[in-house]
Amino acid sequence: MDEWVIWLIFAVVLGVAEIFTLTAALGVLGAAALVTAVSATILPLPFQLIVFTVAATAGVILIRPIALRHMHQPQLERFGVDALVGKPAYVLEDVTAFDGRVRIGGEEWTARAYDETLTIAKGTVVDVMEIRGSTALVYPRE
Repeated sequence: MDEWVIWLIFAVVLGVAEIFTLTAALGVLGAAALVTAVSATILPLPFQLIVFTVAATAGVILIRPIALRHMHQPQLERFGVDALVGKPAYVLEDVTAFDGRVRIGGEEWTARAYDETLTIAKGTVVDVMEIRGSTALVYPRE
């Protein structure tokens, strides 16, 4: 079997392994093996190993930190109950420190006053300050 085919198989195996691990390291090594497969058509084995070593080292030093930085970016959008924080709500039943009901975006939620000394009257528009479990903590708009 030709050496370039072995390098190509090695690159594919590393690429598939990268899909399951998501570490960016195996993908870089797979790319180095791919570069080595191309060079294997004209270089003997000792030089192929040098090409692989140089390509892998360059990839790990230069590309992997960039890939990891992109993989670990914070979410730009809020989802689920986190998206409700800061939204306006309409009070359906008086809200106290212990109970109440509000409508947030067409859904009814149990609610409590964010400031425990307040009683928020029915019909008031409030802001959702926090969600705890299935209860919205609200504060009246000013």
